[in-house]
Amino acid sequence: MTPRILITNDDGVASSGLRAAYEAVRGLGDICIVAPATQQSAVGRSMTLFEPLRIARQPLDDAVAYSVNGTPTDSVVMGMFVVMEKKPDLVISGINIGENLSAEAVTTSGTIGAALEAANQGVPAIAVSMRVEDEGDKFYETARARNYAAARNVIRRLAGCVLEGRLPAGVDVLNVNVPCSATVETPIALTRLARRMYDTHVHHRQDPRGRSYYWVDGTVVEDAPQDTDLHVVTRLGHISVTPLTLDMTAPIDRAGMDALLLRAFGSR
Repeated sequence: MTPRILITNDDGVASSGLRAAYEAVRGLGDICIVAPATQQSAVGRSMTLFEPLRIARQPLDDAVAYSVNGTPTDSVVMGMFVVMEKKPDLVISGINIGENLSAEAVTTSGTIGAALEAANQGVPAIAVSMRVEDEGDKFYETARARNYAAARNVIRRLAGCVLEGRLPAGVDVLNVNVPCSATVETPIALTRLARRMYDTHVHHRQDPRGRSYYWVDGTVVEDAPQDTDLHVVTRLGHISVTPLTLDMTAPIDRAGMDALLLRAFGSR
């Protein structure tokens, strides 16, 4: 049977990264593109529960795409249960304009949120992000030409392998990050998540009427341990592939938790 591939993102249906993801897997199977109608960065795995969702069909190069007035997670759900006749065999989320590194990104990124929703529905997923030189480019599509060749190459190779044999046991999502200067010859490293990606800053300002307001931003953490995604991408300039799992249970020594519960609640 012909594999079925669902492509989505969090940058919106008009993103050049979405087109690049489509180009990467074109010919590997029947492709369905369902993405948010507008920019949805940093919404994580949020869903729309108190407003109706609407789907609009629109051309996308030589394909057909569907836009959803909701989040990346909404787009995955609408793609699987409304647009497609059956669940896909693979979900590609991206190519996100801007890196998604560290545990911080995993819990905030709409790109990864879409991939996690696919995994929750029993479908293997690959989230792909490409680093940018200008931080402002992460949130607004610009006319800047982007070279997606390395990212497309990684997607096609990984997608082909996953479609042939699914993901390894215990892996639900592959989180891929590609440096902006990467080529098809750039080394690829298996990594783990860094703890965080940004040093948070809160800027206090006043509007013309003297009322306070705040802007939250952050600067990228300078470095992290050598086997982490942040170090590999930002320091070495290599492509990182980080396996993720939906099971967020901490891999702990049970004795420590037993002792904590004993102190908190006594013997029961």
